[in-house]
Amino acid sequence: MRNLLLFVLAACALPAWADIDLRDDSGAEVHLKQPARRIVSLAPHITEILFAAGAGDRVVGTVDYSDYPEAANRIARIGSYTNLDLETILALKPDLVIGWQSGNSPSHLEPLKRLGIPLFLSEPDHLEDVAANLEQFGELAGTSNVAGPAAAAFRARLADLRQHYSGRPQVRTFYQIWAEPLLTVGGSQIIGSAIRLCGGVNVFGQLSPMTPTVSIEAVLAADPEVIVASGMGESRPDWLDAWRRWPQLTAAARDNLFFIPPDLIQRHTPRLLDGAERLCRDLETARERRPAGRSGG
Repeated sequence: MRNLLLFVLAACALPAWADIDLRDDSGAEVHLKQPARRIVSLAPHITEILFAAGAGDRVVGTVDYSDYPEAANRIARIGSYTNLDLETILALKPDLVIGWQSGNSPSHLEPLKRLGIPLFLSEPDHLEDVAANLEQFGELAGTSNVAGPAAAAFRARLADLRQHYSGRPQVRTFYQIWAEPLLTVGGSQIIGSAIRLCGGVNVFGQLSPMTPTVSIEAVLAADPEVIVASGMGESRPDWLDAWRRWPQLTAAARDNLFFIPPDLIQRHTPRLLDGAERLCRDLETARERRPAGRSGG
C-alpha cells in the first residue's frame, strides 16, 4: 500500500503537458505529444535561436558553423546545412528536427518526414520573424518561460531602432554578400528588412531571388550611396575596398564602404539587431557625409 501511495504521489508531481500543435513557417502542422527533449538543428541560426529560447540543453545534434554561443561547439555534428548525414541524425534518436526551409535541400528533409520524425521548418524573412521563432521554439521545447521574455526584449529593441531611424532621409544601399560571384540580397531577404529599418533603400530590392547574382556594371548603373559587405569572418574583406577603382561611384567617392561581421547581419538570430544597429549607424554616417544642401544620395 505504501509503494502504491508513493507511486501516485510521484505521478502527481510530474508536469502535465498538453499536446503541442504548431504551424511552421512552411504552413505545415507540427504535432508533439510533449515538449521535445532531443532536438536536431539543421542550420546555425536555428541552433542559436534554440539557445536564446532556453532550449540549448535539448539540442543533441547540429550542423557545421553552429558556433554561438560557446556551448554550441560541444554539440555533435550531423554535416553541413547543405549536406546532411541522415544516418547520423537517425542515430541521435531525435524527437524533433528543426530545419531551414530555404537552406536545407528537400532531398534531405523528405526522408525525415517519411520516417515520421516531427519536422518544424523555419524561414524568418523579416526581422519580426526572429521573435516569432523564439516563441515557437520555446513552445516546442517547453521553455516558454525563457523564450517569451527573450522575444519581448527583441521586439522592444526593434521598436526602438525603428522609431529612431525609419524616418531618416533614405540612403540608396548595395549590400554585398560576396565578390565572385557578385552576390547581393533581393527584396524578400531578411537583410533587406534591416536596410528598410534603417531608412535605406536596397538598390536591388526589386529582384525576387533571395541572393541574386548581379554584375559590376549593374552596381555602377545603380550608383549606391553606400556599399555594405560582410564576407566570411571578423575581418573586413579586401574586395570591399576594390570599389575604389571606380571613383565615379558615389559610395567610393564619399568613402561609404562599410563592413559588418556576417554573424551579426547574415544569421536570422537575436544578434541580427546588433548588426542592424551597426548598419543604421553606417547609414547615418553616410547622411552626414552628404554635400551641404543635399538630403538625398
